[in-house]
Amino acid sequence: MPASGKAATVPAWGAVIAMALCATILIASEFMPVSLLTSIARDLAITEGHAGQSISVSGFFALITSLFISAIIGVSDRRRVVLIFTALMLVSGVMVAFAPNAPLLMAGRALLGVAIGGFWSISAAIVMRLVPEDSVSKALALLNGGNAAATTLGAPIGSLLGSLIGWRGAFFCVVPLAAIAFAWQWRSLPTMPPEKATIRARDVFALLKHRQFAIGMIAVSLFFFGQFTLFTYLRPFLDLVTGNDAPLISGMLLALGVAGFVGTIVIGWLLKSQLYSLLIAIPAMMAVIAVTLVEIDGTPLKVGLLLTLWGLLATAAPVGWWTWLSKTMPHEAEAGGGLMVAIIQLAIMLGAIVGGALFDAWGYRGPFSFAAGLLMIASLLAVVTSRIGAAPSLIEQPA
Repeated sequence: MPASGKAATVPAWGAVIAMALCATILIASEFMPVSLLTSIARDLAITEGHAGQSISVSGFFALITSLFISAIIGVSDRRRVVLIFTALMLVSGVMVAFAPNAPLLMAGRALLGVAIGGFWSISAAIVMRLVPEDSVSKALALLNGGNAAATTLGAPIGSLLGSLIGWRGAFFCVVPLAAIAFAWQWRSLPTMPPEKATIRARDVFALLKHRQFAIGMIAVSLFFFGQFTLFTYLRPFLDLVTGNDAPLISGMLLALGVAGFVGTIVIGWLLKSQLYSLLIAIPAMMAVIAVTLVEIDGTPLKVGLLLTLWGLLATAAPVGWWTWLSKTMPHEAEAGGGLMVAIIQLAIMLGAIVGGALFDAWGYRGPFSFAAGLLMIASLLAVVTSRIGAAPSLIEQPA
């Protein structure tokens, strides 16, 4: 395997694809419980709200890992670090699939959180070293394409597999895929010593002193908080709407996923001229959908159409916020991106925790209504962010 210190002169597309495969499996694993909550809760004799904490656990450990990974890995070869995170994903899949009780299920999900937070904190920087400079955008698009596909299709695929081979079988499917990703990375990734000194956690948090960035991060956090307060408990809601019709539920989740994939493509055409309009409109429209799901007569057709629109919007929004970050902080994108990953994971964790408590207390109406309020506030904060303007200090950091 070749050594690599900086950007490659010859593109290592095999290694890029291996990284994209790992990203796809990680994100699909993170969101797979969404479509399997009812089965998990029944089998382990816990409530659906308790089962939903399997997402909050992975989010918590991803949050902690993303904040402190630079200090933890220090001067380690980045190739070795990536292989370790991939191996953790494999072990997590085995633990979750064979978990006899809730504590071991949560332990497996905690390992997955470490893998998610660590991998995503360094993945972009690694991909940028695998190809020449003029191919970086294409390589990053490939990496994020795996993320988009997993985010949108993880739930419907999990639902389908769960109906065919049970929730344990669905989770175990991660294991051979993780093994393939590990072997592919072992063969294709070059050695990659660190390029520069590690970023201290306090330096990352110092970015929040900038008003536009700080308000934007609050908007991001409330958006993902609202999104996953609803999305985490979507399966129990669909069970009520469809009368536990597993094939129909899989079809509705698949429509949501396909719409989300389309959304990631469509938003790319609009961001150049409509960035802030999209950041404002998307959470507002999702808030309306959440309220409508609570109030309407929930027939499968009506719910399916609303969720298809939800998928179109929800998966497009993160693309908009990452674009905003690159425009707002072009010279601090790495530090800002690490902080955004941590904030998103915190929001996902809170969505699962708060949503679970609300679901156990008031059924689906609790988390859905709360999500609507959070999304509307996120929209209003996007308005504020659009009117502040980028401060010069955001792009003129002292040496």
